[in-house]
Amino acid sequence: MPLILRAIVAVTVTILQMDKDQRKARRELFSRLYEGIRTHSVVRAMEKVPRELFVPPDKRRVAYADIALSIGQGQTISQPYVVAMMTEALGLRGNETVLEIGTGSGYQAAVLSTLLPEGHVISMELVPSLAEKAKDLLRSLGYDNVDVQLAGPALGCPERGPFDAIVVTAAAPQIPQSLVSQLKVGGRLVAPVGKLEQQDMVVADRTGEGLSVRMLGACRFVPLLGPEGFAGNPPDLR
Repeated sequence: MPLILRAIVAVTVTILQMDKDQRKARRELFSRLYEGIRTHSVVRAMEKVPRELFVPPDKRRVAYADIALSIGQGQTISQPYVVAMMTEALGLRGNETVLEIGTGSGYQAAVLSTLLPEGHVISMELVPSLAEKAKDLLRSLGYDNVDVQLAGPALGCPERGPFDAIVVTAAAPQIPQSLVSQLKVGGRLVAPVGKLEQQDMVVADRTGEGLSVRMLGACRFVPLLGPEGFAGNPPDLR
């Protein structure tokens, strides 16, 4: 079954299993996203992804609240509006190869997958248990153009680059130069950058002369760990 059909089936089944309040929350969320996000193809892609399957079972009743939710291991699934904003900022056409730093539950990767019918997503996750769980869930739902990999000591996935776009779902003190080196000229990187307490969402376009940078606004993410993050070395999470 093609990806788009499998996604529609998954969403339809989960909607049918929702109660009245959950369905209302879902309708209200997407109504707000259509009002706030100019690129409606991004919102339509998010509508096709069953977000409730990417959160822990005890949080499924609030899966469509416009808030970040804990997924364990000190990690979160981002607020839907932030997911939409970051995805829109990538400016995807549908045939790109995108690198994601921080798979988490796999939700952002699923949204990217839906937007990339002729493209591919490489998603890196530092926590082994999260990587395996996300890989299994994405595979079971038919997101066949997503490759979840366990992150190593080097940030990103240089052996698979350069990439058309990179999205970072963890906060860094500055734009990671190792990721810039994995970005094609003409490519775009979206990442939260700043202090631990609060960051700015940065959109950086790589040009022949360097980087052209703009800010989308304040945000707050869990910290990026490693040499270019908020810790010298990634912890041993095995």
